[in-house]
Amino acid sequence: MLKYILPEKIFFGINEIEPNILNEIRLRKNKPVIVNVSGKNFYLNENGLSTNATDALMCDGAYITDIIKKVSNNSLYSINDQLINGFINCGGGIRIGVAGEIVSENNHIKTIKNINSLNIRIPHIVKNCSLNYYSYLVKNSQVCSTLILSAPGAGKTTFLRDLIMQISKRNPSLNSLVVDERGEISGGNNINLGDNVDVYLNSTKQYAFENGIRSLKPDVIFTDEINFNNDLSIIENALTCGVKVVATIHAKDINDLKLKKNFNYILNNFLFERFIVLNNSCGPGTVEGIYNQNLNCIFC
Repeated sequence: MLKYILPEKIFFGINEIEPNILNEIRLRKNKPVIVNVSGKNFYLNENGLSTNATDALMCDGAYITDIIKKVSNNSLYSINDQLINGFINCGGGIRIGVAGEIVSENNHIKTIKNINSLNIRIPHIVKNCSLNYYSYLVKNSQVCSTLILSAPGAGKTTFLRDLIMQISKRNPSLNSLVVDERGEISGGNNINLGDNVDVYLNSTKQYAFENGIRSLKPDVIFTDEINFNNDLSIIENALTCGVKVVATIHAKDINDLKLKKNFNYILNNFLFERFIVLNNSCGPGTVEGIYNQNLNCIFC
């Protein structure tokens, strides 16, 4: 996919980097190309990584236009629903974040035009990255409702994806439902998450939770990037239906989590039995700590 969408010079530079450590490619109009490798930013030149901006490849505005045309098959209309949410799915789990001029009408975003920045995020499968922590999250063949938190880019989705695979492999009697709003968890349904896993792709959480519980009878629902302001009611409904929930959220650490609106509600009502804090100190997905429903540390 990268070979197809990237300009030749940039692809040749990217090709000099080990694929399993490349996390992001940032293209900003008329600025140096920057890549994130193992959680650190570098400039990109024709030979790969550089710490020097003077020899970095520059992003021509035409590069951004060309990439957008390729990923949309020359039809911006076909991807406008994604643009409104600030990203484009490219298949294989690759997601492109976009920035540009927001076009609104009656307080509703209609589209994004004059796109001047792209953040191409590369998904990774890190086999067994959750395995050392499995016993903290699955007790007597029952999954603990779990909230996985970290700053952006620290491996939440990677950890979640592996946990889904581990549960499918080790607890085949459990039915899992994946709510994959952006196609990142399942790679647009191109990643085999397990034999007993159902996937709602490009669906809202509300639709997937409500209809999934009714028709697919999951034992556990996995979902990415929840919002305490919008998603608590559907999560609470799932829990009261006997369905466990494993989700991710953007928060650097427990202190950041405590600052979020409605945090006291989830804590006082014991919506989650486990809280996992990730960082990228030893690469994305590094487990910093695991906490129980009372926020007592049980692993650090």
